[in-house]
Amino acid sequence: MRILFMGTPAFAVPSLAALVEAGHEVCGVFSQPDKPVGRHQNKLQPTPVKEFAVTHHIPVFQPVKLRDGSALAQIRALGPELIVVAAYGRLLPDDILDYPARGCINVHSSLLPRYRGAAPINWAVLNGDAETGVTIMHMATEMDAGDIIDQVRTPIDPDETVETLYGRLAGMGAELLVKSVAAIAAGTARRVPQDAARMTLAPMLSRELSPMDWKRTARELHNQVRGLIPWPAAVTELGGCRCKVFSTAVPDERTDRAPGTVLEAGRNGIKVACGGGTVLRVDELQADGGRRMRAADWLRGHPISVD
Repeated sequence: MRILFMGTPAFAVPSLAALVEAGHEVCGVFSQPDKPVGRHQNKLQPTPVKEFAVTHHIPVFQPVKLRDGSALAQIRALGPELIVVAAYGRLLPDDILDYPARGCINVHSSLLPRYRGAAPINWAVLNGDAETGVTIMHMATEMDAGDIIDQVRTPIDPDETVETLYGRLAGMGAELLVKSVAAIAAGTARRVPQDAARMTLAPMLSRELSPMDWKRTARELHNQVRGLIPWPAAVTELGGCRCKVFSTAVPDERTDRAPGTVLEAGRNGIKVACGGGTVLRVDELQADGGRRMRAADWLRGHPISVD
């Protein structure tokens, strides 16, 4: 099938690679504009999808706007039968959605209708969900509201971080995408309407989610830490220093000390009292102006007194 692919981050690369490996004619790639990087912001960093496309000699387009007619003109010149979207980061206007004869489909990293929006993987971890998955859906005007073609499920380990889950779902999405495209080609692809009553949202992340409230339970804080890696990261103050927290554990311990009290600080990390009498152990952190390191190593230069 002649396919136009739209995607930007590393999550989308396995889906693009799978389409190429399956023998489809990927006639072009749309990706977000390159972002400036470096101290002086004078270098442009290509998106992971663009890097893959250039390596495989696939034409790349990075329109700033999608609604002024220029993007549609490029798409018409490419003449795709199907548009495949995976974490592109832009909403497609109706004139683009209506163009391909086979329609537009999306690789979405949640079990729709749960977690429509920009950060479904993060919110599944933040909320402590026991499972998640990938949905391939027909695209509609409303964000992530189209009919479902297929889904695949996977459990979330209670200690799994967004980073590991991200990579796992990317691979699962690529496999399911190839299966779904084959169904579209054969005319057997399903159209299962979403149950709007079960819809939840996964809004963009912000630094407002970062502060750790020790009145919450240890499990809730553990989910916060593993759900905000690598950005914006959970943030707290330890020993008078503001720190980003990157790794925690929930030991099988109880305490009657007030939430926020440091119970232990040594070679086994930093144990802090949390809400409901629970305890959280901080294993890895990064103090402002410092580097990411084990809490035990950080304590050598920043000892914390324990009452």
